[in-house]
Amino acid sequence: MRENAEKPCERIPSSPLGNDVPLMASNLEAILSSPSYVLADDDHDLLEREEMRGVRMMLELQKPELALQEEKIHSTVIVFGGTQIVERGAAERRLSNARRAAADKPNDTALAREVARSEQLLNLSHYYDEAREFARLVSVDHQCEARREFVVVTGGGPGIMEAANRGAFDVGCKSIGLNIRLPSEQHPNPFITPELCFQFRYFAIRKFHFILRAAGVVLFPGGFGTLDELFEALTLRQTHRMQPAPIVLYGRDYWKSVIDFRKLADFGVIADAHLDLFTYADTPEAAWRTIVDFNERKRKAQQRDESPATDEDDLQP
Repeated sequence: MRENAEKPCERIPSSPLGNDVPLMASNLEAILSSPSYVLADDDHDLLEREEMRGVRMMLELQKPELALQEEKIHSTVIVFGGTQIVERGAAERRLSNARRAAADKPNDTALAREVARSEQLLNLSHYYDEAREFARLVSVDHQCEARREFVVVTGGGPGIMEAANRGAFDVGCKSIGLNIRLPSEQHPNPFITPELCFQFRYFAIRKFHFILRAAGVVLFPGGFGTLDELFEALTLRQTHRMQPAPIVLYGRDYWKSVIDFRKLADFGVIADAHLDLFTYADTPEAAWRTIVDFNERKRKAQQRDESPATDEDDLQP
């Protein structure tokens, strides 16, 4: 037998603590204030733990889904585009400020570069107006039924996204904004339908909600973010991982100068048939007509597939 086997535990108190009323009251107070006693769905510290990433992703998946179902939103039209493409008045002010700064330091190459960039952005400002008009056309005829179709959805930020939400707002229609939490704070633009403005932590879940109901994807000129969404949509269509939907590149001259799709096919890294996954448009009416025609053909094809075969059909070779 070990020498210390009969040695009493030093932690055992000399008198029963359960008879100490003040101590009991203090312990009960500690129980009620303990993080362990907080309901799991109210425990924000718990939800922020790294191990709870899967739960957070599931919440981001389900929260917008429930809201879209409650609003009877059956299909959407995605509008992507650059945050730096603003309406003409704002673009003119930017250029004026850049020119004044460059005039004060004529040898500063960075300021001269900013003037050149601001001039280009002024030239692109008409896309803001066209995105606004496009969203107006999309929204005005399809939100009066019990089931809403072709609801405009954007990333919820400034620039082209703002223009698209604004177009729906102009005609009193709903539109969706899928904001993303970024290191540099991003605010939603003021034209999104309040109950349809969502904030995401995870790009992957945000992309899922963009694509899930898409009846069309329209990409106005933009930068890395717009290009990311463009190639995401093209890849999903190429691999048949999303429903058939038209992909419209708005602004033929811009897109053809930025990306040589034909060269990709010439090199053999994509098939010639993949060039048919997208089309170009240069007016809001043409972009909207592409989406309407595509979905009308799709609807008729589905009706044919669902219609029962007749005796006459059986005789066809």
